[in-house]
Amino acid sequence: MTSTFAQGAPLAAGRGLHAGIIMDGNGRWAQARGWPRSYGHLAGAEAVRRVVKAAPKLGIGTLTLYAFSSDNWRRPAAEVEALLALLRRYLEQEREELAREGVRCEAIGRRDRLGAGLQAALAATEQATREGRRLRLRLALDYSARGEMAQAAAEAAARWTGGLAPNAETMRHLMERALEGECGPVDLLIRCGGEKRLSDFLLREAAYAELVFLRTMWPEFGARELRRAVKIYARRERRFGGTEQAGPGARVGLAQAVRA
Repeated sequence: MTSTFAQGAPLAAGRGLHAGIIMDGNGRWAQARGWPRSYGHLAGAEAVRRVVKAAPKLGIGTLTLYAFSSDNWRRPAAEVEALLALLRRYLEQEREELAREGVRCEAIGRRDRLGAGLQAALAATEQATREGRRLRLRLALDYSARGEMAQAAAEAAARWTGGLAPNAETMRHLMERALEGECGPVDLLIRCGGEKRLSDFLLREAAYAELVFLRTMWPEFGARELRRAVKIYARRERRFGGTEQAGPGARVGLAQAVRA
């Protein structure tokens, strides 16, 4: 059965839904089965493929995935090495498919601490998929929202025109442009794995995002779970501090049909 949400939380005109996902539970999922944590990361890569394929069909225009946080460097060196190698392999193996499917892939976060091979894989994938218009896939790598905000503030201060008095609104605009770029703010933020915290992910961009917490571990996450989160989002009313549903014009539905 196919249904379209005629009523739902409004999307920014022309860009589709911006969804962010904290992909949690790989290690716990593997350990619960008596397997090494690395097996969970391998299974998690398959979940990424499922979600990237499903996202455009659910009206998602931008998908930001929390792939590797700056705090993840604290994990055992062997696990970090395996995880970064998996990220590189994903980029190398999926590059042609992403380009073919119209997915533009890019990274946010620091790159200077990533290995040369992973940096090269990122650059090659960004170049190969730069014309993608169906979905904008952003991988948060060595990412810290607090670090990104500090960097954006430093860049904004560096661009300040000498002689002008400090202006909070101008500074806010410069930081917003640095952090959000063309993607705009986050509409829907999903965390799977049963935890209920943001873990330094998109703190500013998700200021008014609808939060959805699911118990499903990331290796078991797929189109059904993503659809469920989008349905929850569609039932929410976003007022942005006001008293009425906010958004351009009347309420609008999700950009694509959602299969129930």
